[in-house]
Amino acid sequence: MFSIIQAAGWPIWPLIACSVIGLALIIERFISLKTDKVLPPQLLDEAIMVSRAGLPGTEVVSQLEQNSAFGEVLASGFRTLVNNPRASDDDLRSNLEGAGRLVAAKLQRYLGAIATIASAAPLLGLLGTVIGMIEIFGSQGAEGGMGAVPGAGDPTRLAHGISIALYNTAFGLMVAIPALIFWRYFRARVDAYLLGMEVAAERFARHLATLRK
Repeated sequence: MFSIIQAAGWPIWPLIACSVIGLALIIERFISLKTDKVLPPQLLDEAIMVSRAGLPGTEVVSQLEQNSAFGEVLASGFRTLVNNPRASDDDLRSNLEGAGRLVAAKLQRYLGAIATIASAAPLLGLLGTVIGMIEIFGSQGAEGGMGAVPGAGDPTRLAHGISIALYNTAFGLMVAIPALIFWRYFRARVDAYLLGMEVAAERFARHLATLRK
């Protein structure tokens, strides 16, 4: 592996950095976007059940907020009624939407960085390819100046230029393709979570309206 890195030359180091950062972000997103941490299936039903007899206490609301991302949305609804028992339906929905936007920003965190890596990696590979081509043309004219005959350059430099061009092109695609795939996967997963939260929050807003009455 180290011999390949040496053969690819210095242009491959930015690609290696992109691959390490991209892998770290992908692992982090896999951990953070687990269903239990974002939208537990039974959380809404449990929150409604706990509050059927009235608004839950501060400790219960704090535990709900720490439960998951959707728990933060539910907790914001409870706090709205605690702070203003006569809050209108529009106020309830506005507070739930505000909390939902904050949660959406957390769910979409680092997705832009993964998309940037997917876009930049092929360009970095292309940069390595251009540098390799420069090495090739440099080796062709290394002996004899401008009047050098093609093929009269140093074969070692010629081979080095070809290796830089090919290795960087291949490595750029190897970094970009998985990054693009995971970016699209995480985007679809976040969109599904946000849709589920939107539907559940609407149901929760109706439940809060009944508590107010």
